[in-house]
Amino acid sequence: MIKRVALTFLCLLLPYFSNAQILNIEKLRLEKDTAKHFLMKLTTELSAYNRSATPDNPVNFFGYNLDFNSIFYPDKHAYTFLGKFDYVELNDANVVNFGFLHTRINFLRERMISYETFAQFSYDDFRGLNSRWITGGSVRIKVFENEKTTLVWSTGAMYEYEKWQVPESDEQVEVNFLKNTNYLSIRRTVNEIIDFNMINYYQTGYDQEIDQFRNRLSSSTILNFKLSKWLSWKNSFDISYEDKPIVDITKLIYTLRTGISLDL
Repeated sequence: MIKRVALTFLCLLLPYFSNAQILNIEKLRLEKDTAKHFLMKLTTELSAYNRSATPDNPVNFFGYNLDFNSIFYPDKHAYTFLGKFDYVELNDANVVNFGFLHTRINFLRERMISYETFAQFSYDDFRGLNSRWITGGSVRIKVFENEKTTLVWSTGAMYEYEKWQVPESDEQVEVNFLKNTNYLSIRRTVNEIIDFNMINYYQTGYDQEIDQFRNRLSSSTILNFKLSKWLSWKNSFDISYEDKPIVDITKLIYTLRTGISLDL
């Protein structure tokens, strides 16, 4: 009974701590106030739970979440820094432990064709990813832009290093690839009530060990409704797919969040 209660409680909370590590790099960039040159959003949560029925059957839960993104655009260029860390512990066992740090520079940001460099570190212990390091650059093209809609396409190259833990084994696997990286971003302000933001990534690299390309697809969608002056309905959906994972893990992962925000 206690185990069922613990698992049920964990399942209820996991959506708040789970994430597919999809970077919506346009989220803050497209919400910017042109009167300001620096924007930052920081969200942090801490949860602790102990409702053991008996001393012999403890149910101890601990979790924290830190989510931040910032952008600085003093002149012709834009500097972005993002981070997210999630941790969930149940009865001294790590259930969720992942995070990332991402930095990006957009040179000549106001031009139709601009340039980006980026670097990232991430980990996901639950899926066996001990570390992933990425660095690269790309060309960013504003395909279409007006007061309500922005469509951006980017293509470039990156170097990726990963260290994976093989499931149910002490073996670790290290790999590194040169990859082509692409993203397509659309932002649409339908009206004063509805705001839509989606970014889709495609990354591919050739693996000589298997003589095939490894492909990664991911998407992050945000749909917000301003119901009143104080009330908003916020929705997000993240999904990621890898056709040939380095180790035997689930190929498709996703996260769905929906909630009401009350601003008084």
